[in-house]
Amino acid sequence: MKFQEKLDKIVKKNNSLLCVGLDSDFEKIPPRFKKKKQPLFEFNKNIIDQTHDLVCAYKPNSAFYEALGLNGILALKFTCHYLQKNYPQIPIILDAKRGDIGSTNEAYAKFIFDFLGVDAVTIHPYLGMEANLPFLNRKDKGIIILCRTSNPGAGELQDLSASIHNITDDRRKSRNKESLYIHIAKKVVSEWNINGNCLLVVGATYPKELAEIRKLAGDMTFLVPGVGTQGGDVGKTVKAGLNSKKAGMIINSSRSIIFTDNPRSEAVKLREEINKYRLT
Repeated sequence: MKFQEKLDKIVKKNNSLLCVGLDSDFEKIPPRFKKKKQPLFEFNKNIIDQTHDLVCAYKPNSAFYEALGLNGILALKFTCHYLQKNYPQIPIILDAKRGDIGSTNEAYAKFIFDFLGVDAVTIHPYLGMEANLPFLNRKDKGIIILCRTSNPGAGELQDLSASIHNITDDRRKSRNKESLYIHIAKKVVSEWNINGNCLLVVGATYPKELAEIRKLAGDMTFLVPGVGTQGGDVGKTVKAGLNSKKAGMIINSSRSIIFTDNPRSEAVKLREEINKYRLT
């Protein structure tokens, strides 16, 4: 089953655009889990069991697992295996933000898709389409490309005005200028999405830009970080980002759900808030 098909089915089944980010920082997990043989896995398992009927995806961030070395990689593998065995209908997105030369990306893709077995991965576009073909050629996987990120400093590079050129008769002629994030969105939509498996990362903290990119991208699905702890407004985000099918968004929340006393209650609350704006 292709990633988008799997995503569409769980969105309908769980009536949800909510993604729970498994950003399982060892220092922040409750003491009772730290006594376990596999603390991060047991913590994740608890979150998953409480929220599996409320989400459209889970998104572990690889950094929190890599930071713990072998034990962290094992926890990530165990988490993926647990989801695949017990909740196979729910997509797993590895937030890894990979992107290197082609041979390196080939190795990354093998680890991410063949070893971990996840359904999608985040990548950055800086090295261009050619270098990212090892990801883009995985037709059944979701390839989620950084476009307009949610962090406060995103505009330092993403807002730069890029001169876009045509080359005719060996003469380079300036065609127009546009922000780098707009150029990335256009490239992904018109050139990179050869297998219909591309998505874009567009942050909830920039609703104006989110609406702008939605107009360019048609019904393409966006991974939308930035609600919750980062302060993105749910109503503005949903209104700006929905596609023509009242979907097309994977709205991620991590710390504001997983590190609370009642993760299920927080997940219910956020799913209902999203749906309030989505379905009206």
